Amino acid sequence: MSRYWSKVVKQLSPYVPGEQPKLAKLIKLNTNENPYGPSPKVIKAIQAELGDKLRLYPDPASVQLRQTIADYYGLNIAQVFVGNGSDEVLAHLFNALLKHDKPILFPDISYSFYPVYCGLYGIDYQTIPLADDFSLNVKDYVRDNGGIIFPNPNAPTGQLVSLADIEYLLKNNTDSVLVIDEAYIDFGGETAVRLIDHYPNLLVTQTLSKSRSLAGLRVGLAMGHEDLIEALVRVKDSFNSYPMDCLASVGAIAAFEDKKYFESTCNKVIQSRQMLTEALTQLGFEIQASAANFIFAHHPQRDAAELAAALREQGVIVRHFKQARIEQHLRITVGTAEQNAALLSVLSAILC
Repeated sequence: MSRYWSKVVKQLSPYVPGEQPKLAKLIKLNTNENPYGPSPKVIKAIQAELGDKLRLYPDPASVQLRQTIADYYGLNIAQVFVGNGSDEVLAHLFNALLKHDKPILFPDISYSFYPVYCGLYGIDYQTIPLADDFSLNVKDYVRDNGGIIFPNPNAPTGQLVSLADIEYLLKNNTDSVLVIDEAYIDFGGETAVRLIDHYPNLLVTQTLSKSRSLAGLRVGLAMGHEDLIEALVRVKDSFNSYPMDCLASVGAIAAFEDKKYFESTCNKVIQSRQMLTEALTQLGFEIQASAANFIFAHHPQRDAAELAAALREQGVIVRHFKQARIEQHLRITVGTAEQNAALLSVLSAILC
């Protein structure tokens, strides 16, 4: 610990992302990347943008991208915010909308970046326990708070909260912002975007990293009432006026425009998830119902950490969390048919 560090740095417990291994021929099922590449139209759009224009700054307001998103979801452009990945968007909203005198609320088992943001910005928070089956009861959140945030589907459990439950919470929580983090919504859920015009305290965040296969491009977005978006813009422009580079912008636009490709790859993942769930169940795993591009699995007779280590020795990487309540679970990204078959083959050998 350096004596030159500021007090806030000394107190931080940074987020630890999933491993990005450098070893060749690994089957990587630990960070929920889409197993299918981005739309060919994305690659073509990025290639067309390469050239002398790169010497110029991009549009600080990302007007074309925001308009594309607005058109896609039936919003107006003032209801859309974009940033350098959804993690940056989340960081801005924690600072802009969740930093109040009262503690914010989020599940005890959820995206582990949330408490990191609270530590960075000095935000008080309370975690609300999920039920024994890891389901989220929105009635538990009807209490005094400075804001509410949770992923839908939740991560790492994959469980979905219905739009009816989200609307119940909005109706019963009108004095603070409700943030629905929809990183995985396209794999089996219904977006809350259609509720935006009815509830001025609703903010929906999404990413192009998962369902649109653009984790390497770093594009995130938020949608909500114009007042909420203005708060995000004020923070963004006090931090970095140019978070979206021109290659990311044109690639993201092309991804939204190629709806056919998007739907095709999402359907492939959904079908593979069902097949993988059935196969893992036959191997003795207990599986949470998932609406995401991953499976949350527990084997009652085998230690999860040992299983993860044994899989890695055979070239298959999955995510194991040491957090209380879920230390005996594995989060397994849904891969291609070939990747899933290799996973099951290795697991069968380990378990026999």
